[in-house]
Amino acid sequence: MDIKVTTLEGKDAGKVSLSDTVFGLEPRDDILQRMVRWQLARKQQGTHKTKGRSEISRTGAKMYRQKGTGRARHSSARAPQFRGGGKAHGPVVRDHSIGLPKKVRALALRHALSVKAKADEIIVIDDLAAKEAKTKTLSGSLEKLGVSNALFIGGAELDNNFALAARNIPNVDVLPVQGINVYDILRRSKLVLSKSAVEALEERFK
Repeated sequence: MDIKVTTLEGKDAGKVSLSDTVFGLEPRDDILQRMVRWQLARKQQGTHKTKGRSEISRTGAKMYRQKGTGRARHSSARAPQFRGGGKAHGPVVRDHSIGLPKKVRALALRHALSVKAKADEIIVIDDLAAKEAKTKTLSGSLEKLGVSNALFIGGAELDNNFALAARNIPNVDVLPVQGINVYDILRRSKLVLSKSAVEALEERFK
């Protein structure tokens, strides 16, 4: 699959051939759904917690005598039904992550790339580099390219000026090629790859 290469200024910079084994698969929604669910589950911190009755700092003495008061029998003031008592069945610190085989995760990334390629939503830029870290300048260049909602994938190391300029543009994410992931690809309308990113991805899936 051949796709034209442009510069950030919108000028023609030749063509690049995309591998069918990486960008030409027939997308499977079930694999993409499993991968997105795996990613979002791993993002959950799981640090939300309430105190149970055993963790409440209150007296352990019996509230009042067992018999003769005409009231219900109670022992500890830490019980959930009392104000200041522990929370019954509250959330506890836990790990939300789920399992997914490494081969399925790798396959899901190729399917996500194929989704964008099939929808003609991949743009290849010769080099994601900016002369100065100016958001206004970069916004103008993206407007000429017709890009308003996109994930930019650079090489192993991002150009610092480009990363700084893109940081304040809404609906634009910038990642090095090693940080590419299914969730970020699917949540943005366009996928913008540098030539070095294309080469690194094809090398990764050889």
